[in-house]
Amino acid sequence: MKPRIIASSDLVRTYWQLFVNRLAYTVQSPRPHQETGRHYYFRPKSKGQPVPLSLDTIRRHLEGEVTVALYAINPKTQRCRWVAIDADYENALEDLLKLQWELREDGVDAALEKSRRGGHLWIFADKPLLAKDCRLYIYNLASRLKVPVKGTGLADGIEIFPKQDKLQPGEFGNALRGPLGVHQRARKRFWFYGADYGLEAQLAFLGRLKKISEGEMSRFVQGLEMPPEFAPKPPVIVPYQFSPTATQREFRILDYVKVRRKMSRNYWTQCPSCAQQGRDRSGDNLAISIADPRKYKCWAGCGREQIRAALGCPVRSGRWRVGA
Repeated sequence: MKPRIIASSDLVRTYWQLFVNRLAYTVQSPRPHQETGRHYYFRPKSKGQPVPLSLDTIRRHLEGEVTVALYAINPKTQRCRWVAIDADYENALEDLLKLQWELREDGVDAALEKSRRGGHLWIFADKPLLAKDCRLYIYNLASRLKVPVKGTGLADGIEIFPKQDKLQPGEFGNALRGPLGVHQRARKRFWFYGADYGLEAQLAFLGRLKKISEGEMSRFVQGLEMPPEFAPKPPVIVPYQFSPTATQREFRILDYVKVRRKMSRNYWTQCPSCAQQGRDRSGDNLAISIADPRKYKCWAGCGREQIRAALGCPVRSGRWRVGA
């Protein structure tokens, strides 16, 4: 039996200084979803209100009691304390090592963390940096090294956190699993290369890394523009047309659920499938796009077929049309 890892208050505070930039966070479910087998993340709540991240939660994360995911951008400042490059495809570590080498040539220390399917490369700031500058720097670096980037027509490639230049009020961005915790699916801890496998040695190693200053970042991005292949494309809106027959009617989820609140670009309400399983007591697992209510997603992992079945409107076999 492995000895239990204890996180001292000093280690917890060091971790907080390195990784925490806002109090919103998510927790990885310790139990796999019964249909998909995946361990989904959810935002913890108490009496319907979000629970802010605390030093005690970080302690529990480091000791393996819970696994948290952290958001990069603080929407009040549009700045981030760290940048992470996530790669989980074949030969991903080769690309991360290539990026790490090139960063070192710029005088930037980057810490390589092993992950379940690849690795994460972490870069830290002396003081929080503008998210748009961080993204501009890393995307140009990836373009120069011809490192594949996911979401540019490629199935495999790196993902860069933060994923947004800025957040609108009420938006969270994308969270990434906090390092040095226990991955619930793998049931193991993934360490950083370059230090002994222990919390004290790992955090001491991260603390010694040179942090990027705002002046350095300004020099890195001076004169740079987002490479054309990564620049956001204007949305192409194609009017949706549906011609129901006498026996066929388009499914409209808003006819079946009661919207609890409206935030950012979505309506939020209770997921019918979760409710059927006795979950989603806070009533906000289901997000429905305001712009196109045919698009909806359960953040606890329920699929479209499960949601429709719970509403008594099962998806018809062989129909893949949006809204079917």
